[in-house]
Amino acid sequence: MNTTARLVTVVAVAAALLSTAGCNKLKARDQLNKGVQSFRAANYEEAIEHFKNAVNLDSDLKVAKMYLATAYAQQYVPGVDTPENLRNAQLAIDQYKQVLAQDDKNVTSLKGIAFLYMQQKKFDEAREYYKKAIEADPNDPETYYSVGVIDWSATYKDAADLKAKEGLKVEDELKGKGSQKLCDQMKAKDGAVVDEGMKMLQTAIDKRQDYDDAMAYMNLVYRERADYQCSDAAARERDLKMADKWVDATLDVKKTKQERKIPVEPNPSASPH
Repeated sequence: MNTTARLVTVVAVAAALLSTAGCNKLKARDQLNKGVQSFRAANYEEAIEHFKNAVNLDSDLKVAKMYLATAYAQQYVPGVDTPENLRNAQLAIDQYKQVLAQDDKNVTSLKGIAFLYMQQKKFDEAREYYKKAIEADPNDPETYYSVGVIDWSATYKDAADLKAKEGLKVEDELKGKGSQKLCDQMKAKDGAVVDEGMKMLQTAIDKRQDYDDAMAYMNLVYRERADYQCSDAAARERDLKMADKWVDATLDVKKTKQERKIPVEPNPSASPH
């Protein structure tokens, strides 16, 4: 075969490959559109098959991977530890990670992974991904709030476990010298985590002035810190007063929000202007 013939052959093969690739991309888009229709109709199993087909046809189609991850996440039921249910969570996480392989600052994927880990009470992993989301988007108050919730949840669980070993309930107050050892254990284990939770929640409130959910958790983390202030009665009292302050702030914000939703009834006795 002479040079010209070889060149023609190479060009023909390249054209065929490009044609196939273009055809696959069109098929992938079609599968994506069908998947979106099924997803919106809450037919998640059907949607998953369409999104899987789209990804197989075009591995660069990031939006299909996003939808596939979200569809798997919709199939996951928090608190149900069956193999199939946990598999749905892991499949969702795997797809979100596929998106991150293409776009490591994709906030939706970072928060999606973090949320799934949080629902499974894998607090360290959840915190890690929410912090990555903060790095990618430092202006989202909800992400700071989520880290604060995780910090409180983790420390509350630790407190319950440590108290249980001493025959106590989690709500039992720790007072007096007899409690000092347990207080020291709680502070050593989670003191820094409680402080981080406060900072995260305060940042969330700074960025959203009426963030009543974050205020409610500020109450909880202050009470958590007060719980291990056995050797400092004044510090304990300050923390409890701050907790009460945040309860009041939460109620005030909720009341204001509720008042905004209540329509003002027309006053028939009022004179028109």
